[in-house]
Amino acid sequence: MKARVLQGTILILDGVSTNRIMLKVQLSAAWYHVVQANGLAGLGTLLRRTRPDLIVTAMTLPDGTALDLRAALQRDETLARIPVIAITPQNDRGARLCALEAGIDEVLAHPLDDMLLQARIRSLIRSHSAADDLQIQAGGHRVAGMAEPAAEFASLTLPVALDRPADVALVTALPATGAIWRARLKGVVGHNLRSYQMGNVQALMDQPVPDAVVVELSPDGSGAGLRFLADIRARSATRHSAIIAVPNPGNSHLAAEALDRGAHDVLQRGFCADELALRLAAQLARKARSDHMRNTLRDGMRAAVRDPMTGLFNRRYALPKLADMAHEAAGTGRNLAVMLVDLDHFKKVNDRYGHPAGDAVLVETARRLRVALRPQDLIARIGGEEFLIALPDTGPTDARATADRLCRQINATPFTVPGFSQPLWITTSIGVVVATPTSGMTGGANENQFSTTLISQADQALYEAKDAGRNQFTLIRPAA
Repeated sequence: MKARVLQGTILILDGVSTNRIMLKVQLSAAWYHVVQANGLAGLGTLLRRTRPDLIVTAMTLPDGTALDLRAALQRDETLARIPVIAITPQNDRGARLCALEAGIDEVLAHPLDDMLLQARIRSLIRSHSAADDLQIQAGGHRVAGMAEPAAEFASLTLPVALDRPADVALVTALPATGAIWRARLKGVVGHNLRSYQMGNVQALMDQPVPDAVVVELSPDGSGAGLRFLADIRARSATRHSAIIAVPNPGNSHLAAEALDRGAHDVLQRGFCADELALRLAAQLARKARSDHMRNTLRDGMRAAVRDPMTGLFNRRYALPKLADMAHEAAGTGRNLAVMLVDLDHFKKVNDRYGHPAGDAVLVETARRLRVALRPQDLIARIGGEEFLIALPDTGPTDARATADRLCRQINATPFTVPGFSQPLWITTSIGVVVATPTSGMTGGANENQFSTTLISQADQALYEAKDAGRNQFTLIRPAA
């Protein structure tokens, strides 16, 4: 018999036992692991033990309210982002707005619409899990040794909002509807509001790409709003935009379908400027946190493969990349040229002018080398003043021409160093090896061994260039 695969853990919090039992039956049938409690007392211990993916709570509890629960969660960094759905005994607009303003993720009224409840739970757990995964990735590169040690990611302060007015797109079936929504929102939000007619995806892609998209869903059977929603969720330009769906008029089944199509939030009861403003604030804060974590991850990955001073690739990236290039050359039977570039007498620059001057020379050297090479060429700083260059599909003649050009790129124009009136004349020596890898030379460990052999032979050629008087290149061929 197959074991049931649970979709997550949900905590039900309600002082009325029959309410808890009914909800447990609903959610257990949907394959959620359900935990129950009747109040706030001792809740912290239960939360840390069970680690729920979501909390469904009554608005009023024996010893507090859903707002008290949200405030308690926010005081604990490890619990602060657990999604919360509050259940109210009746549709009370004022109570709903108050709860949303306090940070409750959703407010549903009795009698509960099971389709909407399940869709909301799926959407919130999906968003919560995605945020957790992103946080782990953004912090994990430090654990893996891919960047300089820093404070643990979990202790970093995440933004609570965008650092500028948000760009919000209002997408409606009729321009008149968009104009009305825009006029009503202007009084309650400080965002940049733009109106679009349904289906005009291209206009939405123009800069600036919106931070949030509010999509009207019309219950006319056409499904245009749902298709538009799915479209912008799939496009790279808008896949990180916050998307809020607004059934017009309110429609819980349309709202549920919008959530399952990828909307981050819905106004199930139709357009309300005050409610939309609160939901926009919550979704834009979520986007700000996600953007921050993605940027942290991107910066960490960049730090893992880039030399922070010159911006060139580093040794960690260059060696596996060279092995890949050797593998590709073996498959095509084409030449691969490898160069080691070393600045002549660089230690004297540091000793005489100081390390800041030496750093400036290295940065300018990297720039000069980069502009002299093709986009497909590999260039990396692999030592203090040593650079590795790999040129795919390059034979001896072109390799000589390139090495000569690189020498002239360095020695033809003096280096201007901040703080010194006299420019510095720098020269370089280059060791070059050209090989035609074969299938026997590559494959698994052989690829790494072969690329190491190429570097070793380029290093031998570099020493020959220096022994010959520097400011020149030496080429070795073949590599075997």
